[in-house]
Amino acid sequence: MTEADYGPSFQIIAAAGDSKGYSISAIKAAQNGEFEQAEADMKEASSLLLEAHEFQTEMITQEASGNIVPVNIILVHSQDHLSMAMTAQDLSEHLVEVYKEIHSLKEEIAVLKAKIKAE
Repeated sequence: MTEADYGPSFQIIAAAGDSKGYSISAIKAAQNGEFEQAEADMKEASSLLLEAHEFQTEMITQEASGNIVPVNIILVHSQDHLSMAMTAQDLSEHLVEVYKEIHSLKEEIAVLKAKIKAE
């Protein structure tokens, strides 16, 4: 195997790893009530995940065209990263919505408490 055989795998690892990082960052931002930042992080995570998926699709296309893609531990590792990034993105989308709801409910409770206190 040549160094070039590892290139697409490392590109997947880099893009998927960064995507996962942005997904986690989105969750943390939402937890702190920073929803604009959370949305920006999720958008970046999605873009990087698409990039990683495009590298994977390129390898699948090569294989389907009859050009054997060598399977090695780096390729397997890259697929793990891609799967984890996809899971992190799905979870971040749901958790950001949950934190938005929690934040909204906390605001409503504060208003109700203030109203009760004023009476």
